Amino acid sequence: MVKEMTNLTIKEIENIFLQGSVTTEFIETCQHDTRKSVQTILRRYERAEKERERLHHMYVYERVAAAKGRTIVAGVDEAGRGPLAGPVAVAAVILPQECILPRLNDSKKLSAAVREELFDQIIACAVSHYVALIDAQTIDRMNILQATRMGMYEAVASLSPTPDEVLIDAVELPKLSMPSKSIIKGDAKSASIAAASILAKVTRDRLMNEYDAAYPNYGFAKHKGYGTREHIEAIRKYGVSPLHRKSFEPIRSMIQ
Repeated sequence: MVKEMTNLTIKEIENIFLQGSVTTEFIETCQHDTRKSVQTILRRYERAEKERERLHHMYVYERVAAAKGRTIVAGVDEAGRGPLAGPVAVAAVILPQECILPRLNDSKKLSAAVREELFDQIIACAVSHYVALIDAQTIDRMNILQATRMGMYEAVASLSPTPDEVLIDAVELPKLSMPSKSIIKGDAKSASIAAASILAKVTRDRLMNEYDAAYPNYGFAKHKGYGTREHIEAIRKYGVSPLHRKSFEPIRSMIQ
């Protein structure tokens, strides 16, 4: 095999990897090949295999549901529970079974550029998706947890087809008509929840960028409504905008 490898061009070796006809012996031979290009190809292949394994593991909850006959699985997650301003965005998404989306992960672990790319890919391949936006006034009236739950119920109800099971990131939805499962840190464990986390995060970030143009004094495009020192100083200087959550500290104390 070693002699055969030396007769192969870099392009031929690359094609073997691309075609998927890779054996353990072939991998071991590549590891001993002294050509730098071969080592580069090998490292790229190993990274891709590791990513495929990670993505395969992210469908474990979806497979458990499918084994029970629940093949239409929705993931649900939110973005924006903690900020002082702006809505909470709640997304629900149904992915095709075993849908491969490289780099799919908890939105917080991804750069803004990667989230934007994945957002378009998720929208393109999703069986169904929906993003609910719950504004600051509703959050103040209901409290953030109840407002988030309301958004989750709305998002699930807006999906078509109706899911057989719903996977939710860390929140329980007892009023759902179908089976559901609350998963702690589910956005890093379930592909469906991860997809929902990206839809929610990108939707909300885009909205906060628009709000920045409407309310330029607060820096919404930079901090997305979170309670940075810069943001709190702007509230003290310019007052509370219609986007601010009056029930959240320190805004509540400022108003009083």
